[in-house]
Amino acid sequence: MRTPRDASRYRFDDSVSDRVIPSSVLPDVNVPERIGYRLKRFVLGAPLVTAQMHEEKLSKKAALGVLSSDNISSAAYGSEEMLLVLLAVFGLSGFHILLPMTAVVIVVLAVMALLYREVVMVYTRAGGSYVVARENFGPKVAQIAAVALLIDYIVTVAVQGAAGTAAITSLVPHLAPYNLEITIAVVLVLAYGNLRGVREAGKAFALPTYFFVVMAGLVVIVGIVREIFGDLPRYGHQAGMIPIVNGHHSLLSGVAIFYLLKAFANGGASLTGLEAISNSVSALKPPTGPNARTVLTIMATLLGVLVLGISYLAYETHATPYDSGSPTVISQVAKAAFGTGWYGHTGFVLVQLATALILYTGANTPFTGFPFLASFIAEDSFLPRQMTRRGHRLAFSNGIIVLTVAAVALLLGVGAHVDKLIPFYAIGVFTGFTMAGFGMAKHYRTHRGPGWRRKLVVSVIGGSVSLLVVLIFAVVKFTEGAWLVVVLFPLLWLVLMRLNTQYRSEARSLDVVASAGALPTKMPHYPRHVVLVLVDRLDLAVIRALRYAGSLRPTDLRAVHFMLDSQVSDELQYDWISRGLGDRVPLDLVECPDRRLVRGASQVALRTLIQEQAEVTLLLPRRSFRRLSQRLLHDRTADRIAGAVARLPHVSATIVPFDTTLTPQDEQRLQGQRRKVAAERALAMVDAPTAGNGSQERRGGVEDPPRTDGTTPIGAVAWKQQVTIVGRVKMVQIGTTAGKSLEAQVFDESGGLRLLFFGRTTIPGITPGAAVRASGRVGEYKGHLALANPRYELLND
Repeated sequence: MRTPRDASRYRFDDSVSDRVIPSSVLPDVNVPERIGYRLKRFVLGAPLVTAQMHEEKLSKKAALGVLSSDNISSAAYGSEEMLLVLLAVFGLSGFHILLPMTAVVIVVLAVMALLYREVVMVYTRAGGSYVVARENFGPKVAQIAAVALLIDYIVTVAVQGAAGTAAITSLVPHLAPYNLEITIAVVLVLAYGNLRGVREAGKAFALPTYFFVVMAGLVVIVGIVREIFGDLPRYGHQAGMIPIVNGHHSLLSGVAIFYLLKAFANGGASLTGLEAISNSVSALKPPTGPNARTVLTIMATLLGVLVLGISYLAYETHATPYDSGSPTVISQVAKAAFGTGWYGHTGFVLVQLATALILYTGANTPFTGFPFLASFIAEDSFLPRQMTRRGHRLAFSNGIIVLTVAAVALLLGVGAHVDKLIPFYAIGVFTGFTMAGFGMAKHYRTHRGPGWRRKLVVSVIGGSVSLLVVLIFAVVKFTEGAWLVVVLFPLLWLVLMRLNTQYRSEARSLDVVASAGALPTKMPHYPRHVVLVLVDRLDLAVIRALRYAGSLRPTDLRAVHFMLDSQVSDELQYDWISRGLGDRVPLDLVECPDRRLVRGASQVALRTLIQEQAEVTLLLPRRSFRRLSQRLLHDRTADRIAGAVARLPHVSATIVPFDTTLTPQDEQRLQGQRRKVAAERALAMVDAPTAGNGSQERRGGVEDPPRTDGTTPIGAVAWKQQVTIVGRVKMVQIGTTAGKSLEAQVFDESGGLRLLFFGRTTIPGITPGAAVRASGRVGEYKGHLALANPRYELLND
């Protein structure tokens, strides 16, 4: 058996001294809670731990109910929006124009459905048109789709909420004067529910969709049957309905064509929500692509049938929109189809309840889509990184709050009227369709597979039709509010570009500093002094803190990262190793399931104090910025952590400020240092002998220990004992004083033990929070019991 070159530091013989400290459970810290946290806990409930976050995979039936509510609910107001334009310009002839206009909308629906059937087969991760645009046109062009989708989500909340309230006021007309207040209250309730961690993937959210499809389908069937038998009533013009002109324009006149396009634009709003399947395709059970394609086809078919059926019955009954927005056209159609008897009134009530439920459920969809999309964009460094962090109840709280504020502001500015909100709606939706269409065309031009020519034609047609609809909307709806979207679109895109420029500037400065030999190659020592540098992401402030830590002459210097997001932790781990920092400063990855950084930092400090029996210093890098726009890109929790650990004996905290902005003179000076350091390293590599680390198998290269029945509690393990223990990884340290190695601290209810892996800096699955079974011979490392190169097995929770 080959012994690692640094194994002598880990003693496994009878000469161990009496200073071995028995491991104990993690110490608890009583940190006084802030009033704000206590209030948040009271309102939202106890925090959810990270282990409770799991992705629920949806079957096709569940996915159809959960993901299609936004799209199918558009049938409740699509026909009405077209009639608002047609009746005001063409009079009663508008009812005759409604059916061919509906047919045109359904053709566009079919084209978009064919396009997105290809999208979900190629891009099976969440993101929809944003991912399509990013993969084919690059991140900058993809921000056009990002802005479109963000605007779409905001307006969807307002439109769906207002339409749902219109269904309620159609049932209870006395509530009509309070439709704005009711809509805002519904939006706030949805926001509150999502902040508490309401999950969209559940049977409760699928019920409104199927309920509406059944009731609306029943209205269409009963209405058509009554029409066949000549028993379907027809409405006359009543007080409160929109005025219907006596004359009408020639269909070939310029004015008529303008209003026909305007009516088509209103009807095009029925296609909103079609992208929901592609935005959440990863939530479906495998095979995700074919299942998503099936669900998308069924959803588009149901929408087309319902819109056509409601338009036909509106034509037959002359159901006319009201100025106030209620009663709605679908409520009039339902009342005419079911009649005035008790059974007819019961059916009417059920239709209105089903309509309100699906519309409010559709308004809830953006509370999942918007935060996730914002987190994707922030991961690409086009939005503040606060958008990537989960909150108290595992939801992206910052994204939910931003969406709520924007939707409420839109409602307050425009009102809870669907016809006034529609101009803000379809531009964002069809811009996303355009990016998806041309993005897929680019994909098939680059990656030619079976049937690529047919798919290319579908993609080009889809993108071209969508672009045409965007232009129509921008022109015919410009004076009704579309001008605001036209103006905001490029402004928001420029804002995203500016944020990305700032982040890229910081990353470039980090590369310059890290490669210029900013860290000393040898850390000085001072007896019994442990310095911990808290690290969130690797940036200039962290480099500055590590340099300062070396000047304190510590006995032990480690960087500590609290694992709030596995992807962020993986990126930090990669950066730490790739930039050579792991050879000089070990990196501890610490589990923090409830994301309470203050409490976690206090626990780490107290545990280090007890285990190391040394003075402990926490260094907290603080990013200081010259401008407010830069300060908004980063959060600041250093003061709270410093205030908490200051209450612990023999523990001190130091905030290390650093201006992350480098001047051109600084960059030029550091570039010179980098070239000098690179030349010295190259010379050293020529002179130094090459030494292999040797391959390490999963068992770590030790002999098979005899298997025992059951496991040993960690608190009961003894020196030189062959044991098998089971516990949860609380901390992972990358690199130690022994050089290239990995250390994992495993705890059960009785105590803790260290697992040491030589010659490796990463092991898949050995991460904070993982459950593991390990076997080996108990030894000692730094006064603590440890297993060196143990046999291990990853366990399910």
